[in-house]
Amino acid sequence: MDAIRKKLAQLYSSEEIESICGGIQYLLEKYRPSPQIRTTLDESDVALICYGDSFQNPDEPGLQTLHSFLQKHLDDTFSLIHILPFYPYSSDDGFSVIDYKAVNPELGNWSDIERLGRSYGLIFDAVINHVSAESDWFREYLDGNPEFDDFFIEIDPEADLSAVTRARAHSLLTTFQRKGREIRLWTTFSADQIDLNFQTPKVLLRMLDVLLFYASKSARILRLDAIGHAWKQPGTSCLNLPQAHALVQIFRAVLDMVFPDVRLLTETNVPHIENIRYFGDGRNEAQLVYQFPLAGLLIHSFYSGSTAKLTRWAQTLELDSEHCTYFNLLASHDGIGVRPLLGILNNAEIELLVEHSIERGGLVSSKDAGNGKRDPYELNITLFDILADPTRNEAENICKFICAHAILLAMQGVPAIYYHSLFGSSGDRNAALSTGQGRAINRKKFDGVQLESELTRPDKRAAIILAEFKRLIAIRKQQPAFNPYARQAIISISDRLFALVRISADGKQTILAVHNLCDEPVCLRIPGGIFSQNVETIQDLTANSVLNINEEIILKPFGFCWLSAGIE
Repeated sequence: MDAIRKKLAQLYSSEEIESICGGIQYLLEKYRPSPQIRTTLDESDVALICYGDSFQNPDEPGLQTLHSFLQKHLDDTFSLIHILPFYPYSSDDGFSVIDYKAVNPELGNWSDIERLGRSYGLIFDAVINHVSAESDWFREYLDGNPEFDDFFIEIDPEADLSAVTRARAHSLLTTFQRKGREIRLWTTFSADQIDLNFQTPKVLLRMLDVLLFYASKSARILRLDAIGHAWKQPGTSCLNLPQAHALVQIFRAVLDMVFPDVRLLTETNVPHIENIRYFGDGRNEAQLVYQFPLAGLLIHSFYSGSTAKLTRWAQTLELDSEHCTYFNLLASHDGIGVRPLLGILNNAEIELLVEHSIERGGLVSSKDAGNGKRDPYELNITLFDILADPTRNEAENICKFICAHAILLAMQGVPAIYYHSLFGSSGDRNAALSTGQGRAINRKKFDGVQLESELTRPDKRAAIILAEFKRLIAIRKQQPAFNPYARQAIISISDRLFALVRISADGKQTILAVHNLCDEPVCLRIPGGIFSQNVETIQDLTANSVLNINEEIILKPFGFCWLSAGIE
């Protein structure tokens, strides 16, 4: 508890610390560890990101349909399932939470969640920055219940908030009525999502209770949504402040006392150098951070035919601790972030990504940049649509799509695949335009009967892509060098190729993964020094063949190979 006191001292007064420590002690006695499926992350870990009702069958709760689909089609493929917010909500497809401790009855109940948790490691969203305007917490606050005084952030309308970093273009403050007077509250993301005030100790304790509750309900990883915005200090950017890091460290310290195998994943859509600061010293903060620049850099590489910037960026990636790693993804419910590319791509290159997204049926959401200006914040488009070249045939576009995911699966970290990517889905532009929400373009739910019909057709895009995902993941799961903590080196062979070396922790396996990101064949000769001098043959894992170490390899357009030496 002394270590927690020191962290609390960064945020609260000595009197408040005593009260908080008493509350934490109560929570430690309230919760007891639940059985864990597995305590470590390894090469067999691949995550699926989906909603509780991503797959829908008539008269069946979404979570049960999801479980059935996973067991039928993907039982040996994914070890981790990130179920996007499955709580009762009022907007933003779940991210405006009404009740943190309830399951949306349209999806099922806690028994359905716990049943999934017996088969898979579950990732829960902890939406801690804000709560729904329809939540009991906010209603009690508006009704004047003193228990909820200072739960939310009332701001003088004359306060200078010009330095605040915005994630949206709407007004930062929203007007409400409380105790017969008009007040303005901080609402970073929407008027329906009211920011919580972590400067109030009761808010911290409530949220610690929520996190421990999730851990007791089979969560293996807790995704801290929008954590960078959690601490507000007018006159600053209110993004990634030291106090936000202190909050993560407090969450980690408390969880470690009861559920040491539960990991924290921070969601911070910011430039890379700010993002990796959430690792802390490697032991005291998040165990996982998103690798957000990867998607945009891969798309840029395919468009330009050059891997130069992708390679230079990847060469800067270093993990200083064996206790933390990256959470890699190419697509999500939020679209493809632009901000993480700042400082890596120049303005013209970013603008080209924006133009391509629009040309290929996507939308672009913006953030308030101040002075009446707006900057692109994310690309709202499915990954297949933004990669697929309309001048090329379907088979070539599928190859490009699979190549991108081969890189995802080979890189250091835990790979995560969004459910739309499983089938190479195109975006639902009509849904985005009719709702006014750009993100709706890649949040369409699948009709279970229709999807099953498509998957029985081996000539259909969905069936081809799903089969290739299953094949590559099955290969990955058998390679110690693909452990998320295993060493990685990025090598420069050609501007048309992206190449990386992975070495298992015991040094017994080395994998050279090479990917052709251009639309022409490329000849590859294995550079010297990659494998041991006494190695004469290597195994091409992706082709299930054995090659001479000096043999020339022809990588077809958007082709790739994973070359292994060291294990049978």
